Amino acid sequence: MSHLKLFIPGPTEVRPEVLQAMAAPVISHRGPEVVALQRTIAQQAATIMGTSHPVLFSTSSATGLMEAGIRNGVRTRVLSIVCGAFSRRWFTMAAECGREADAMEVPWGEAVRAEAVREALSTGRYDAVALVHNETSTGVANPLAEIASVMRDHPEVLFMVDTVSSLGGMPIDVDALGIDFCFAGVQKALALPPGMALCSVSPKMVERSRTASGKGFYFDLVRMIEKAEKGQAVTTPALPQMYAAKVQFTHILSEGREARWARHRTMAERVRTWAKDRFALFASEPHASDTITCISNTRGIDVSALVADLKSQGCLIGNGYGDLREKAFRIAHLGEITPPMIEDLLARIDRHLDRAA
Repeated sequence: MSHLKLFIPGPTEVRPEVLQAMAAPVISHRGPEVVALQRTIAQQAATIMGTSHPVLFSTSSATGLMEAGIRNGVRTRVLSIVCGAFSRRWFTMAAECGREADAMEVPWGEAVRAEAVREALSTGRYDAVALVHNETSTGVANPLAEIASVMRDHPEVLFMVDTVSSLGGMPIDVDALGIDFCFAGVQKALALPPGMALCSVSPKMVERSRTASGKGFYFDLVRMIEKAEKGQAVTTPALPQMYAAKVQFTHILSEGREARWARHRTMAERVRTWAKDRFALFASEPHASDTITCISNTRGIDVSALVADLKSQGCLIGNGYGDLREKAFRIAHLGEITPPMIEDLLARIDRHLDRAA
């Protein structure tokens, strides 16, 4: 198969060394080799996340851990901050899991205000907050540090954060931010093949899980932690992804968290400058993501035709998501994407626009 360079919001480009690691022979998932492997990647992931909390791995997409947060962490009512398609999913999931939930609706393209969260929590109605840090559908990065400051004044409320499209590309320090449950997929800024998700779990989240009802078996965080302490998974883990994770996490830590964040910021600023010159940003610029830029189709171009043209040249970008289809398009600049790759992509889009003019 010919290789398409992926500038979509995941899955993203994977280094050849990582793919090669997945070809290692299958071994017993209960043997000492896997115990050592799981402990290694858990420590690496904890460093990447900035946490001393246990890090767990799930053979699922991040949506599985999103549901785990609801089932393990919500007793009475969750405040779900909705500012796009994926934060809407989390709110919908709460109801489908039989939990009480209120949506704090934020217009698409805008970020939630920390003061709005403070006002909602002052009612005393909530025992958990569900926040998507980086809303992939809109390119909005919610002000995580500001919201974390509000959460410190409500220690009885669980702070659950989706960092699916920000972990590994934007500043995340779980312990410093006081995040109780932080989860992500691996196929975005962490630049691994899809098939595994990871999360950090605070002592407060563990205690909440111990008394949770209706949390099921597969995503029981207490059961997962008990196994992880032995270097094992509850059920058969995704061994190829674990092999790959060791190689990629080593690479990420070699690059350095701050250097990696800076590279993502450089690419984001370049794409935002280009987008403002050619179209307009969909996201409010002060809260524009450093891993994904959503561009408003102010010129009324045929976005599907642009996507198809770029695909014929070996590059893939994203149309607008859901209701934003044809109204916007998305360029991801995350994981192992580099500034020269971004320059090449933007030049190809410029040539398409010139031809279509």
